[in-house]
Amino acid sequence: MIRLISIFLALGLTLAACAPGPVITDGTDAPQLYRISRGDTGKIQFRMLDSVNALRSASGQAPLELDSKLNAAAATHSRDMSIQNRPWHFGSDGSSPIDRVQRVGYPGVLIGENISETYESELETLGAWMEKPDTRRVILSPDATQMGFSWYQERNGKIWWTLVTGSTIPGAGPV
Repeated sequence: MIRLISIFLALGLTLAACAPGPVITDGTDAPQLYRISRGDTGKIQFRMLDSVNALRSASGQAPLELDSKLNAAAATHSRDMSIQNRPWHFGSDGSSPIDRVQRVGYPGVLIGENISETYESELETLGAWMEKPDTRRVILSPDATQMGFSWYQERNGKIWWTLVTGSTIPGAGPV
C-alpha cells in the first residue's frame, strides 16, 4: 500500500512539473478558457508523451514513441467528434479506430483509443483517463510501443481530445 501511494505521489509531482504555467484569470475567481494556438501543437504533444511515459515508467512499462501517422488518425477523429457533437469511438462515416489507423497507413496494430470532450488541459484530461480502468489500460498497455495524440478546439473553447496507442511488434493486440 505504501509503495502504491509513493508511486501515485511521484506521478502527481511529475505531472505537476509538466503542467503549463498558472491559469490566468480576468480579475474574477473564474479561470479563463484553456486556449490552444497553432504553435502549441508540438509542445502539447511532447508534454503529453512525456507525461504518459512517466506514468508508464512508474508502472514498469517501456516508454512510447510519438508516431506521426497515429497523430493524424487522432486529429481526424477529434475533428469528426466535434462535427458529430458527441464523444464516441465511431466516425461520422461509421469508421472504427482500427479503420482510422489503417487509413493513415499505420503499419502496426491498434492497441487502444481514448477520447474526451472537455474544456480542460491535456494533463487534466490525462489525469481523468488514469482514474478509469479501461482508459488507464490503453495508456499502460505493455503491448503499446507508439502513441498518437491530437485534438480539435472549437471557437467556444471546447476541446475534443484523442489519444491512440499502437504497436509494430508482431503478436501485439488491442486491450
